Formats: sequence, structure tokens, C-alpha cells
Amino acid sequence: MRKIEIQILSSLLESSKGFWELLDENRYTVKEFISAVNNLFRDGLIDVKGDLIYITEKGKEQIDGRLLKFKSRICSECEGKRIVFDERFKDVMKDYLKIVDDRPAPKAEFFQGYMRAQDVIARLALMHHYDDLAHKSFILVGDDDLLSIALALTGLPSRIFVLDIDERLGEYIREINRRYGLEIEFQRYDVSNPLPESLVGMFDVFSSEPLETLSGLKAFLSRGIACLKDDGAGYFGLSTAEASFRKWMAVERMLLRMNCVITDVIRDFSKYKTLYDNANYEKFTIKLSFPVKQNPGVYWYKSTLFRFEVIGRPKSLLGPEKRYPIKYIDRRDDVTSPFLYEEKRRF
Repeated sequence: MRKIEIQILSSLLESSKGFWELLDENRYTVKEFISAVNNLFRDGLIDVKGDLIYITEKGKEQIDGRLLKFKSRICSECEGKRIVFDERFKDVMKDYLKIVDDRPAPKAEFFQGYMRAQDVIARLALMHHYDDLAHKSFILVGDDDLLSIALALTGLPSRIFVLDIDERLGEYIREINRRYGLEIEFQRYDVSNPLPESLVGMFDVFSSEPLETLSGLKAFLSRGIACLKDDGAGYFGLSTAEASFRKWMAVERMLLRMNCVITDVIRDFSKYKTLYDNANYEKFTIKLSFPVKQNPGVYWYKSTLFRFEVIGRPKSLLGPEKRYPIKYIDRRDDVTSPFLYEEKRRF
């Protein structure tokens, strides 16, 4: 029996759960989860009653009942992040929430979605913990989370520069600069294109939530690292919803080749909403062997936060002057992209 199937059965041994609750606990790709649930249902190890999935007597025979005697949980205060923030950061979060209330809606064509406000501020707090915030220059490759605004609200960074393909974000950031007296720089940019020479080697800290195909990860990370000064630092998110551990290993190898060392890997640091007016990342439920109701609001899509430091001079895998074609959907790992379910596939 696969690890993912053992995880599901062990969870159901404790109590019956709804589909979205089970998915929230999942540690593997959504594609693997759907396959595992269907297999367990087909083999009679789990069944469905109303909105709940439960383990059958046949399923209980596959799991050691002694597991119920041992209890462990993720810290409820920090949600496993290792970092909590004080009143000043909470003030920044209040201002951030007020400002971004009318932000541009996510577009599926840009693979956008945004993390919870508390996760944005937790990233700032972690940066502060590592002395990566005050008097530091930031390059953000992609910013639909609007981390740039939260950074600017602290008043601590020396420079904030955003590269993003979505000109709507540029217009929004320029308006926020005007209304609130912030100084966030923006340039429309597609990571498949050459990197502007003026940005190479100019920044202390890089941050991104990259596209999770291998080519997308290589492009986002390479472009960001090329912008770093010697001994710079970086932060990026990587999910297991779309990215298998095979892909994680490839990313770790990329970082090593770019003279980077991973200092932190904090699992499920950021949580994302998955249903928007213009983007639905939950169409994969049509692949289930039984019907499920619409997500009641569970943040099952989570991003693990990686922090790295450059040892000496950064060594980008992509020459800044070179164009690099990107694959936008990974059909091997992903079932969450809405474009996988269109009659005329765009990618």
C-alpha cells in the first residue's frame, strides 16, 4: 500500500471526514490524492455516507489500531511556521488589508491566486528574524500576493522592485504609490524574456511564488538569483499540490548549481484560496468516483516556504541576455489548472 493511502486510512481511522478536510491534510500532489481516494473507494477500503468519507471494516484491517493511542498536532499559534509576529506587524497587516481590498482579481491565464494576509505578514516577520528586511533592496519576480505593498508599509526596505507579466498589477501599484506615498518600482516582464541588464546583481533579497512547471521554476529562480548581489538571500514557495517530490529534488539541485544553500524549508507556510470569480482551481473533482459538494472554504492549497542564501557570487542557470521558453502546465503532476478541462487547451 502506498504512503498516501496509509495517510488517508490513518486519518479516517480517527474519524470520518469530508473530502475537503481530507484534501487539506494531504501531503502529496492533488493528482496522487485523487488516484489514492479512487483506489481506496474501488477496493472497498473507504466508503461515502452523505458528505462524509469513512473507513470500512475491510479498511480497518489494513491499519494498526494502536495508532489512535498516539496523538500529535501542529502548533495552533504559529500553524507550524515557527514564527509569530508582534503588534507592529499586526498594524502593518491591518493597513495592508485595507489597501488591497480592491486589488485586481486573479486571472487563470496568469496562473494567479493570492495567499492569506497573515501569511504575507508572516513572511515579513521571518525576513526580519533573519535580518533580511531593514535597509535591504528587494526584487520580486511575480507579485499577485502584493508582498511589495506589505514590505513598503514597514518602511524598512531601501528599495522594492516588482517584475510581473500582469500590467493590471503595475497600474494598481502605481495608484497605491500615489495614494499612500509609497515608492514601489514596477516593470512589466515575462520571465521567458531576457532580464533587463540594469537589474543584474543589484538586490539583496529575492522573493517569488513561481510557476510550478520545471521550466517555470528554472526561469523564475534563475531570473531572481541573477538579480542578487554576492551573498544575497531568497524566499520562494513550492507546493506539493502541483509539484511532486521528484520536482522538489530538481529544484534543490538547481539551487546548488546556482551557488545557493537552503537554510529553511517550512512546510505549508502559506495558504491560498482556490475559488475566484475568474479562476476555479477545483475542477479536478470531476475525476472522483463519487460526487462532492463545493468547497465550504477550506484552504487546502498550501505553499512550503524555502529560504536560501547565496554562497559568494550567484550563478544563474540562465544567461540574463537569453530567452527561455516556458511550459505553463505540467500534465504529469498537476490536475489543478482550469485549462486542463477546456475543450480547446491553450497550453
